[in-house]
Amino acid sequence: MEKTIRKYCNVYRKALLFRHCREIEAKTAAYQSRLRKMYASDGFKAHSVYPTTNAAHVYAVIAMCLEMKALGLTDTEIIETVNHGFARRRSFFRRIIRAIDLLPNSFSIAKKWNIQDHDRRVKDGSLTYDRFDAGEDRIEYRISRCVYIEMFEAYGIRGLCKIFCMTDTTSYENLRRHVTFIRHSDLSDGDACHDEIIRRRKFTFRE
Repeated sequence: MEKTIRKYCNVYRKALLFRHCREIEAKTAAYQSRLRKMYASDGFKAHSVYPTTNAAHVYAVIAMCLEMKALGLTDTEIIETVNHGFARRRSFFRRIIRAIDLLPNSFSIAKKWNIQDHDRRVKDGSLTYDRFDAGEDRIEYRISRCVYIEMFEAYGIRGLCKIFCMTDTTSYENLRRHVTFIRHSDLSDGDACHDEIIRRRKFTFRE
């Protein structure tokens, strides 16, 4: 766990540099102390039971949000700063998704991801689906309960779970050739996560 804490301290330090904060080492030490206590909490033990959810990662992000709130940053500034701290990680996944976007069967790949994720999430109970429809050219689902939201809500910062809710939107922005992603709502500021993933077809018009 100490190795994990050091890794996230480096991410937090990078985020503070982006925000041009002063006394970065002291602020990083405060983050380290907070995160260590959070990892030792009963809440972390309870949230670590879901195999599909990386509770250590989520708690590290929550600790960053709490520290940045204490520094007086707005929610918008916090989201921007946290995302910058994980810029290298995000860039890695962006390159993978852009490579998949070049494939003619990218919608089929996205469909398979969603079906597999749905099955795993239902099995471990980390998400509650009120609806999940997977057709030939379209996937639509509605989620009314999410353990990510519950973790953020436990620390009084439900709205900042938008950091995780945005990952789907960001991913599908790089998967445009054959896929259209529509987000109707998410649980960070609504009563459900309601998404559609649609196969984008090319039409040939005759004059």
